Amino acid sequence: MSDSEQLDGSRPFKVVIAPDSFKGSLSSAEVAEAMGEGVKRAAPHAEIVSIPVADGGEGTIDALLASIEGERYNVTVTGPLGKPVDAAYALLANGIAVIEMAAASGLPLITSDERDSLGATTYGTGELVRHALDQGSRKMMITLGGSATTDGGMGMGQALGFRFLDDEGRELGFGGGELER
Repeated sequence: MSDSEQLDGSRPFKVVIAPDSFKGSLSSAEVAEAMGEGVKRAAPHAEIVSIPVADGGEGTIDALLASIEGERYNVTVTGPLGKPVDAAYALLANGIAVIEMAAASGLPLITSDERDSLGATTYGTGELVRHALDQGSRKMMITLGGSATTDGGMGMGQALGFRFLDDEGRELGFGGGELER
């Protein structure tokens, strides 16, 4: 029997695995790998094609870099609750930076007990944008899935030097709760 024949003599077959991440537990690449191992146990001669995907939330950068040439930049930024977090973005070979909001301002960075949508900030996402600008990128895509925030991008603007003021000229702080001022 040749390697291309199945045990039952039928033609070989291909299995395409294209999962998103399992929120908060496995990246799309890790899910694809686990699924591929399961398929190999059940059908050892199957050809497996893994295509990690993402919906713009956590894992988008990893899924993107699995399929297109680019460089990953790891940066320590301000997390959604103001504490430092390690985040990443991709700088593609064509010069476009892809910023994943979930990497800097996302739900996976906080516990369910810490969730504070009105106090959380997108400041760290702005810091990723600033880093990409410093690397020379002038074209960017920002993916918005998985955010822990409701500040409408105000924190991102603050990180880039914009000032947001209330009707009395006082500067707004972090978080969506400040927008009512």
